[in-house]
Amino acid sequence: MNKFKIGLVYSALACFLLLVISQTASSQTASMKLGVVEVETVLKELPEAIEADKLIKEKGQIWQDSLMKMRNDLSAKIDQYQKQKSMMPQDKQQKEEETLQNQNMIMMQYQEEKFGQQGELNKYREELLDPIRNRIRKAIENVAKEEKIVLVVDKLAAIYSDTSIDITFKVIDKIKRGN
Repeated sequence: MNKFKIGLVYSALACFLLLVISQTASSQTASMKLGVVEVETVLKELPEAIEADKLIKEKGQIWQDSLMKMRNDLSAKIDQYQKQKSMMPQDKQQKEEETLQNQNMIMMQYQEEKFGQQGELNKYREELLDPIRNRIRKAIENVAKEEKIVLVVDKLAAIYSDTSIDITFKVIDKIKRGN
């Protein structure tokens, strides 16, 4: 999903939430408390999230380096083939072209396996970040219960929010204290 579609989804979600909130607020007392949290800021404050990001980048770089080596090797072979093509018999040309196509397919397959939507890098990212996200979610829930907040929205999904309802640093504090 591209950023535009994600933006539309967030906008639609924010509009829906505002509609629900306005309906609920008009039918209940005005004491309903809301909160926003900037999850990205929370992540940047957690050493384990910083370490996970470092590990993800390192593994991604190793695979990217391998992919670049494959591309460079293929490019060199294509250049060599182009130089020698006119002196090759037709059957040798065809065989060489098939070899180059196969090598290209292997490279594309490697790229998809490592970096595709269902690739190993995304799986590795989820494996490392899921426990951290769960910990953040639990801290948000705890802060919301303590503060008697009925709805917490990620600040990225909010079109506007008053700074008085921002609980980001309370969540960071909750996580760092280990509660």
